[in-house]
Amino acid sequence: MGVYTEQVVPRVINVACGVAEAGRLRGRVCRDLTGEVVEIGFGSGHNVPYYPPAVTGVDAVEPSDVGWRLAARRVEGARVPVRRSGLDGQKLPFPDASFDTALSTWTLCTIPDADAALRELRRVLKPGGTLHFVEHGLAPDARVRRWQYRLEPLQKRLLGGCHLTRPIADLLRTAGFTIGELDVFYEKGAPKTMGAASLGVAVPAP
Repeated sequence: MGVYTEQVVPRVINVACGVAEAGRLRGRVCRDLTGEVVEIGFGSGHNVPYYPPAVTGVDAVEPSDVGWRLAARRVEGARVPVRRSGLDGQKLPFPDASFDTALSTWTLCTIPDADAALRELRRVLKPGGTLHFVEHGLAPDARVRRWQYRLEPLQKRLLGGCHLTRPIADLLRTAGFTIGELDVFYEKGAPKTMGAASLGVAVPAP
């Protein structure tokens, strides 16, 4: 990775992901987390203030040293232990059935192999565990999708490999999850090409 990707992109994402609308969505997606949580794409820790009292600990998976440093103040102020426990969501360093809940927020767009990451989350969730997610991806409207495909090459270059056209619900189902709750919408204040969001809860399929 180059200097731009390592040093600049995490700082840009830290600012972009700290807007008020993102905070509102973080509150929604985090509110039913319980027990021991694995969070992939921890970034600079914007979810930390939204962990509910039912959470007992968080294992954070974050490849960026800059992102982790930016998270320091939030981690220090967390109500529960937050540990940087892994670097790669595609290869989680945890035993099977380790976690009560999993969390992914605006993460699947940048992981090179999103299917591998989701299968790893399925592996480390306990029976009956849940994956809570909010992700941007392929828009529900054909006109917006056409623009997403046009803009995606530039988006990937500017924002560390961020894809605009990943079909979130399909990825979850292919990786062996059943979606119990799903809300598809456009984020307020964001261009539709970047703000086509999917928020919900999924469980490993039997």
